[in-house]
Amino acid sequence: MRIIVPMAGMGKRMRPHTLTVPKPLVPIAGKPIVQRLVEDIAKVCNEPIEEVAFIIGNFGEAVEKSLIKIAESVGAKGTITYQDEPLGTAHAILCAKESLRGNVVVAFADTLFKADFTLDTSADGTIWVQEVEDPRPFGVVKLDDQGNITDFVEKPETFVSNLAIIGIYYFKDGEYLRNELQYLLDNNIKDKGEFQLTNALENMKNKGTRFIPGKISEWLDCGNKDATVYTNQRYLEYIKDQPDLVSPTAKVTNSIIIPPVYVGENAVLNNAVVGPYVSIGNNTQVSDAVVSNSIVQENTVIKFANITNSMLGSFVTFQGKQSDLSVGDYNVLKE
Repeated sequence: MRIIVPMAGMGKRMRPHTLTVPKPLVPIAGKPIVQRLVEDIAKVCNEPIEEVAFIIGNFGEAVEKSLIKIAESVGAKGTITYQDEPLGTAHAILCAKESLRGNVVVAFADTLFKADFTLDTSADGTIWVQEVEDPRPFGVVKLDDQGNITDFVEKPETFVSNLAIIGIYYFKDGEYLRNELQYLLDNNIKDKGEFQLTNALENMKNKGTRFIPGKISEWLDCGNKDATVYTNQRYLEYIKDQPDLVSPTAKVTNSIIIPPVYVGENAVLNNAVVGPYVSIGNNTQVSDAVVSNSIVQENTVIKFANITNSMLGSFVTFQGKQSDLSVGDYNVLKE
């Protein structure tokens, strides 16, 4: 099994947090979004992962090394390819054409999910979907009476289905997918100005490929600050029974932790109330403060504050009062 992870987007809706790191490396409950995604896919595949191919922009050597380590954490080889222009989902996947062979899972790295099943690798293809109230911003599928997918529609302006494609796909034949994606580019077939994966899926379906929907119990978006804070909350709820969510190297003095909470290595909590639903990064200090329902990254200092529904980046200093914050890396705010 191979996992293909397109993640070259700039993450504009997550700014300022994506000005210094790519959005898939923003932490959720102590691990980058993309690491959570790869680990969760590995669990449902229930078979060895041979390769994880990351499709990125110019993110730098440090990011590339961290991605290789993420692949190695699931026992796989990590490879890096590049998408230099945002030409659509089909183009992004095809940037890793050398990895499109055999059984393949394609997973776009801006979403997480909760699922209680094992992937059926005997199917031609599986498209993970979730019911949504407003399907217009998504690609959607239509089903027949037997539960097979009959149509793929990209961002429908009028209602055709409320089953949104969440951005995770399984293909039994990676080479077949590669050829269909290449066909779109060779013939300049675009939808809404871009090369879309849904067009390739439609062509494959018309040639007899049987796609079935993959159902999940929860779809977690990481598209903006509020959505990411909520995803952190839900993920902490999933893993609340795991040991060592509070690092044994953390220094907790005269403080209250209201679980579920993640506290990283060498973090310092002094005269603080932390939780519920808080992730505190490595080497971060929280003193004389209350923090709830928030993500605080590494090497940050919070003093004399009451913070909720917030994201603070790394190397931030915040000293203030009650706040709903979205503060990027290397900022200093004092009142």
